[in-house]
Amino acid sequence: MKPIYLHLSQPVATPGPGSSRFWGDPDLPRDCEYPAYVDANGLEHPYRFICQINLAEVAPYDTENRLPHEGLLSFFAKIGPYLGDDFSEECIGGCIGDPDEVRVLHFPSCEGLQPTPRPGDESAAENPEALQIEFRSGSGIPDDEHALFAPPTHRPWETWDAPFEEWLILLQIDSCEGADFELNFMDVGLLEFLISPDDLARHRFDRIRAVVLSS
Repeated sequence: MKPIYLHLSQPVATPGPGSSRFWGDPDLPRDCEYPAYVDANGLEHPYRFICQINLAEVAPYDTENRLPHEGLLSFFAKIGPYLGDDFSEECIGGCIGDPDEVRVLHFPSCEGLQPTPRPGDESAAENPEALQIEFRSGSGIPDDEHALFAPPTHRPWETWDAPFEEWLILLQIDSCEGADFELNFMDVGLLEFLISPDDLARHRFDRIRAVVLSS
């Protein structure tokens, strides 16, 4: 399975609704609430928005037709502490976690989407400014290994833990930094969004799991 690498750069102009981007505010339908989770104390917290992938933009690189070729995939996760938030927030760890540690939304169409700010939380740092995503394929691995369908190169064991042995890396996010952020997954590690082969074939993205691999 060939990886599709994500190259991040400063946008020349503000990314339009539905375009692929890293950080910033996610584009959501008008009637869609910003994704949130409930912690062990019954308190609700908004997820961190990581990126959104315009499926028409990535389609020319998806030569194996693994993804829908229109619409949007948006990735959210519990990663506040990895962005330097100085409070005790739940976050993804080194074992494949529960389903509520991440949220991946699939919108079949990009029409009617609008930027939706993360609900206010005075104890949390604001989301970094949006970065443009350019898709690349080929054998060369870029410095930052952000990729769709990344090979399990950094997995320290032969397979994922049961019952996830055959699961694939839908999206890999590398530790990285920019003008207004530093993202560090446990000693410059990686965040892996995992999907079962059956769910991928069915284009079902509501049962994603995640794990952080330390370098």
